[in-house]
Amino acid sequence: MTLNEITRLDLTPAGKFCRMWLGDINNDGRMEILMVQPDSHFDDRYWPHSVQAVTAFDLEGNVLWQIGTVDPDAQASGADIPCQVYDINNDGQLEIICAMDDCLCIYNGKDGSFISKHALPDEHAHDCIMICDLEGTGYAQNIVVKNRYHKAWALDKEFNVMWEHEGNTGHYPWCYDLDGDGRDEVIVGYDVLNYKGETLWTIDMKDHADCIWVGDINQDGKPEVVIGGDDFTAYTNDGKLLWRFTDTVESQNVAIGNLRPELPGLEICGLDRIDRSNPGLDGIFLVSSTGECLYKEKRTIPGWSSACTVINNLDGKHTDHILAFRRGGGMPNAVYDGYLNTIFNFPFDGYVAWGDLVDSGTNQLIVYSNDEAVIYSSKDIDITKTQNKTLPQPKRLYNNTRYWGGEAYKKD
Repeated sequence: MTLNEITRLDLTPAGKFCRMWLGDINNDGRMEILMVQPDSHFDDRYWPHSVQAVTAFDLEGNVLWQIGTVDPDAQASGADIPCQVYDINNDGQLEIICAMDDCLCIYNGKDGSFISKHALPDEHAHDCIMICDLEGTGYAQNIVVKNRYHKAWALDKEFNVMWEHEGNTGHYPWCYDLDGDGRDEVIVGYDVLNYKGETLWTIDMKDHADCIWVGDINQDGKPEVVIGGDDFTAYTNDGKLLWRFTDTVESQNVAIGNLRPELPGLEICGLDRIDRSNPGLDGIFLVSSTGECLYKEKRTIPGWSSACTVINNLDGKHTDHILAFRRGGGMPNAVYDGYLNTIFNFPFDGYVAWGDLVDSGTNQLIVYSNDEAVIYSSKDIDITKTQNKTLPQPKRLYNNTRYWGGEAYKKD
């Protein structure tokens, strides 16, 4: 598979240290790019971010609108930014939902105009935003917010508090209807909650949850919960431990995919800290559906491994690949197959985002820095072509997190 550079976009109007969101905010059949700058100048290991500014670009690099005021002296962040792009009121138009100016604010995605603001349940309840369906309507319109790292709150469609939960909340929760009753369960850290906020069962792990995935890893037709943290475990949908993978120091990221199609079930890749005293040697590992080690990287070149995850359908054949971005030390961002053979090395460091930007039938990858974004695709795409339809907003994009939680269902 070859990835070709499609275009480059100047991101400097958005300011430094932004993260990228994607969504068809103006209903033209193309994804737009939203660069979200967090507030800074404090230690985000202990305090949650708010949104400083949001700048919307089209795929040709034109600035569509900007809300907030860009901070020219912004600092890098190491946590989630409380923002999502989603049609929260189900009117056919994507909104920007973000914690800003000590409130939960809603903006029109088409032009950035203000719609409404709502009180947060606590002054620190803006570590992240997750959207789910707790009320059983068939359309996700509930919001879960949390602090860092002790408490979470669920909001109804009117932004009123439905329930609150105290516990070890980890980084980013994930929602899924594990029992098939039409309402999402919420996995907050190591606790699995029902739609009322009651604890159904608890995952037996130490430290805190770094990354949560749901997927049918053993292909039994039921979802399993896979979670990375101090170690790495897989549970059934009703709380029974399937296996515990202990051959890691700390599982920073995990992700599920059909990475070795010849093997039964789905595989799980992850990022191992390897040496807590030297985080510059993070390495990729791969585990089978039954918890057996298939690969463990013997990392010798220093450089921070920011994350790895599974990306699907870069090639138009629905193939799953491993995507890793690694900053510094001479190890480039790269796409790997399930044997950790390099498929594509990117020519510069940066964060990554991906999606089917123009309804092409394949996903495109965007690598971005403070100054520019570069779009890569395995097939020629026309980023200028508009369509008389709105692209859907997948759950992965409306529950966007730097910790890359997600879902994987079946072998293609």
